[in-house]
Amino acid sequence: MSIRLGLVIAAIFLSACQQSSRLPEVELQGSTMGTMFSVKLVAPRDDLSTVALRKQIRDRLVRIDMVMSTYNEKSELSMFNANGSTDWYDVSLELCTAIEQTLEISNATDGAFDVTVGPVVNLWGFGPDDAAAAPPDRADLDAALSNVGFDYLQARCDTPALRKSKQEIYVDLSGWAKGYAVDQVTLLLDQNHIADYLVEIGGELSAKGLNANQQKWAVAIEQPLAGVRKPQTILRLTNLAVATSGDYRNFFEHEGQRYSHTIDGRDGMPVSHGLAAVTVVNKSAAYADAMATALLVLGPESGPVLAEKLQVAGLFLIRHKGELIELTTSVFDGLNLR
Repeated sequence: MSIRLGLVIAAIFLSACQQSSRLPEVELQGSTMGTMFSVKLVAPRDDLSTVALRKQIRDRLVRIDMVMSTYNEKSELSMFNANGSTDWYDVSLELCTAIEQTLEISNATDGAFDVTVGPVVNLWGFGPDDAAAAPPDRADLDAALSNVGFDYLQARCDTPALRKSKQEIYVDLSGWAKGYAVDQVTLLLDQNHIADYLVEIGGELSAKGLNANQQKWAVAIEQPLAGVRKPQTILRLTNLAVATSGDYRNFFEHEGQRYSHTIDGRDGMPVSHGLAAVTVVNKSAAYADAMATALLVLGPESGPVLAEKLQVAGLFLIRHKGELIELTTSVFDGLNLR
């Protein structure tokens, strides 16, 4: 639904006398979900095997990919999508819970976040298939839209099982899965009694404790400019996750018109309003991931209003008459992130 962008880890530079007190730091890296993961550990204890920990992280990420990937035709989600029945379909508790939680966000945002929008995203060329060179025909869009709607999808997690009331329903968790993977890695680190760390997967981050300089972790929110990587503002986090959704990285142009990868499942069109990017801060990276997408879809007026209503910690970057306006919610301001 939306490719996550705009988050870059920012270094905090200290004076020479402070540098001498910097704690050791270990970084574990690897590939996952078509992107990279990074786990920074501050002063890991001597009895911790980072080799074993990296294997645990890799194994957990491979498991998530086998459950939630739409790029892997053998994943559990792909098997559910390929199933043509409208009967209840047995799934793992992990997949069922993920669907259940995304449906809650869909209901709260009146469908601005919708995991069934995949057919329309694919039609625009932003899915697993080849990129599009031109907008799809309206008739094709309308046909795809007839098979979009989170209310066609049900979760019954005491069993656990899923059901689609239309055979053609296709579920895509790409607007949730990377954030969920971040949450799962942080859980793994907590289980290993690691106190200070930063986890990043494809732009979604979660920070705990303090960085090597014994300060809050510093995260830069990028300016929403295509072809430019320049910080707009710095957030300082501890025990929180952050995700950004924007319209300025993944897009194509046709006959002078730019088409963003973020698709509004309610009309099948890419977002084209003045809201350039939304950053959401929450305990859960998965929630921040999905909510940032929903608020971007809703736009510069409805997005901030709903964020305030739902008590979401949100930062909105809005283009207006050649300028960039920052708008924050009261919950965001109360977190003292800057």
